[in-house]
Amino acid sequence: MYKPGYIELAESGELALRAETLRSMLTSCRICPKDCDVNRIENKIAACYSGYLPVVSSYCIHYGEEPILVGSKESGNENGVGNIFFGNCNLRCVYCQNYEISQNHKSEIKNEISIQRLAEMMIELQEKKANAIGFVSPTHFVPQIVMALDIAVKNGLNIPLVYNTNTYDSVEVLKLLEGIIDIYLPDLKYSDDENGYKYSKIKNYVLHSRNSIREMYRQIGSRLIIENGLLRRGLLIRHLILPNDLAGSKETLKFISDLDNNINVSIMSQYYPTHKALSIDLLSRNIKEKEYEKVIDLLDELDLENGFLQEFESENYYRPDFKDRVEPFKR
Repeated sequence: MYKPGYIELAESGELALRAETLRSMLTSCRICPKDCDVNRIENKIAACYSGYLPVVSSYCIHYGEEPILVGSKESGNENGVGNIFFGNCNLRCVYCQNYEISQNHKSEIKNEISIQRLAEMMIELQEKKANAIGFVSPTHFVPQIVMALDIAVKNGLNIPLVYNTNTYDSVEVLKLLEGIIDIYLPDLKYSDDENGYKYSKIKNYVLHSRNSIREMYRQIGSRLIIENGLLRRGLLIRHLILPNDLAGSKETLKFISDLDNNINVSIMSQYYPTHKALSIDLLSRNIKEKEYEKVIDLLDELDLENGFLQEFESENYYRPDFKDRVEPFKR
């Protein structure tokens, strides 16, 4: 039976020390590569529009992830992931499908919660038989998450943790998560810094995201630990296909393959124009089938061995998840 590493860290006192180290980083915030240098402990607002308290837009059992996360009929487990969706974000993607919670910070203020309440949410999701706790858009609240985790584990939390990130993460912070996070689920967005800034208002995305992936890989490697059809520990890199190849898919997949062609990748076809993308010519349409097939062909070309494919649908406007639409591949 898989035992999450954070349990041992909590028992030794190391988890509490990590939580305090991360909390101290909020006094002159450098939790992500933006290095805002504001005192969030005093509730000063950083570029992610967040102060001290964590913002949670919702938490629930979620089924729109890859089968090895949510379970399947074949595994005899369809319990889903207990996702905690954090409000605000350190990116400003013009096509964000969750822009109402990621970029609507004024209304999100009402969703601030205490550290204690965040810990309670983790326990509640475990009591609902979730396969894992998924932290969705967690980057700007890592200290608060680890502080809450130290409380939750003392109250019986014992299931894997998923770090579902846009990959604009601080390597220094990721190192402090070693042994705490069981499953890294990064979304590797761009291979061109100009597009990263133009469409997500972020500088040097390629450098920071790839350094983050390297650190996740150093901690986890490419091997997946699977029990009863469920992922317990591993690295699974997502990549969203964008219209007109604005994501630079070949360069991104080549980076992954060069790192280790056994890394599991998850190719997402779910893009549809929403938010500001509706008025941007290059982003104002769904991806085309030939764009999808071109990326799938790259998996063979670059000798990527393992992962998941989200099937292509010509009218994929309102289905931004994986449920019943994803199949594993192994070459």
